[in-house]
Amino acid sequence: MNTKTSTQFVVCLRNDGYEASLEPRKIYQVLPDKEAESHKMLRVIDETGEDYLFPASLFSPISLPQTLVKELALSA
Repeated sequence: MNTKTSTQFVVCLRNDGYEASLEPRKIYQVLPDKEAESHKMLRVIDETGEDYLFPASLFSPISLPQTLVKELALSA
């Protein structure tokens, strides 16, 4: 698996209904999950290192320099 090209990050736009779990304007790592995407959901890694499904509409994908991706990536 090529981690550099498969690691994706999003920024949380709002946390409606998920106030205890998500922080607006925070960057989160996303794990690939085709089934979740088919339901308009994203599998997001939180501060504990666990992943959870959230509505994709709460996030916006972002592009980061590879050096920053390497520093922020939680999974290898």
